[in-house]
Amino acid sequence: MKRVAYTAKGAAAVGPYSHAVDSGELVFVSGQTPLDPATGKLAEGSIADQTRQVFRNLAAVLEATGLGFEHVVKATVFLTDLGNFAEMNAVYQEQFSAPYPARSCIGVKALPLGANVEIELIAKRD
Repeated sequence: MKRVAYTAKGAAAVGPYSHAVDSGELVFVSGQTPLDPATGKLAEGSIADQTRQVFRNLAAVLEATGLGFEHVVKATVFLTDLGNFAEMNAVYQEQFSAPYPARSCIGVKALPLGANVEIELIAKRD
């Protein structure tokens, strides 16, 4: 199978990876951190502020693939402090409507560039 990769305007890659890869009806979106593409720096503020930036980055990637949050079937959230779960979750809930995508939330020791949150997605074409 030929790999179809997407690069999104308004999202930054900090390594040798594609923003998203199309696998037929499934689209795998690489984890996005709260990197502000305008400044090249991590968004400052609360975990809610950082999570909002993550979702702006994810929206840009999904848009590049021709999809939106309504196409997401699975999300994986990485947090460096699970004590931030409730605040992240409140922002997460604003992005989706029922029926919600499947989700995992994993506590990790560290994330790239010192980020506190990273989210990756799997979306499905209609």
